[in-house]
Amino acid sequence: MSGNTFNWAHTTSGALCEYITSGSRDWKSYYSDKGPLFIRTQDINQDCLDLSNVAHVALPEKVEGKRSRLQPGDLLVTITGANVGKVAIVPNDIPEAYVSQSVGLMRLKDKRNSPYLHYYLQSDQTGRKHVLNMVYGIGRPVLSLQNLRDIHILLPPLEEQRKILAEIEKQFTRLDAGVAALKRVQANLKRYRAAVLKAACEGKLVPTEAELARAEGRTYEPADQLLARILSERRKKWNAKGKYKEPAEPDTSNLPELPEGWTLCMSDAVFSFITSGSRGWAKYYSETGPIFLRIGNLNHENIRLDLTALQHVTPPTGTEGVRTVVQSNDILVSITADVGMVGLVPDGLGEAYINQHVALARPVSSITPIYLAY
Repeated sequence: MSGNTFNWAHTTSGALCEYITSGSRDWKSYYSDKGPLFIRTQDINQDCLDLSNVAHVALPEKVEGKRSRLQPGDLLVTITGANVGKVAIVPNDIPEAYVSQSVGLMRLKDKRNSPYLHYYLQSDQTGRKHVLNMVYGIGRPVLSLQNLRDIHILLPPLEEQRKILAEIEKQFTRLDAGVAALKRVQANLKRYRAAVLKAACEGKLVPTEAELARAEGRTYEPADQLLARILSERRKKWNAKGKYKEPAEPDTSNLPELPEGWTLCMSDAVFSFITSGSRGWAKYYSETGPIFLRIGNLNHENIRLDLTALQHVTPPTGTEGVRTVVQSNDILVSITADVGMVGLVPDGLGEAYINQHVALARPVSSITPIYLAY
């Protein structure tokens, strides 16, 4: 857009509209499996109408709110709820449709202005900014119809509007192509990451220690000997209540052949301690103090903890605080909701605890923690 706006007009939405209204209440009693469309706030998706899950109504004999029947070129604005201020333009092929009381309808005197105003009301620096500044209400944001009449509009001549719209569409087409390309790259990266991890955990990413030892004429400790040493050390260090229980043996009947020098075991054999956080820590939240690690600190893309948004706590004294404190190289796993995300506790994290949605698995000293995490 050029900076030359001397021939633009300052006006208001009310001055440009034939009228501004909203739907009538109590239309739920007319909901039907077929019939005219009934547009609600959830049907206005960012900048357009989404009719994939639209409601239908069987109209009463005397239709209330004929003024709320849509026409092509009408502008719709959500006026209540969390997504207040979303805007859509009614397309030319709209069938018979009405709006709910949560949607404002703006019918312009000259509908040639509708496409430009549709974009104007989406801009965070112009119309949308003005609209959101008028929102009121505690808990449930609201816009009044008078608010919709009072929106300041900077209006260019029609011919300039056409040029602006053409440039917007050209730039948005480029943007859409860029987004599509980015999504393809992200999908390829995800597949590549999965392939790398698969090869690594099947002994195909780097030469095995058996191959290197044979080429270099030296000996090495096969994994079955390493596992036997780990289990022997576990037995010697056992000091918990009850009789020591050997880790379960894995079922190898349907597993592929292992690389030379590798072995199989259950996770219980390579973790010295497994626990999860306790409930009720919200009362210990504070502005400063030790870190409280939650499910939001884990992600599926890597094993690094996301420390951009941290909660701090003043931990309780006693066993609960001691049990759930993390150590360097502990492996954290999400165990509720978005399950299976894995994080590795780095060196130098400082005092930190886990909540009830995160499990802590502490590897034995003879195992490389980062390999286990991957």
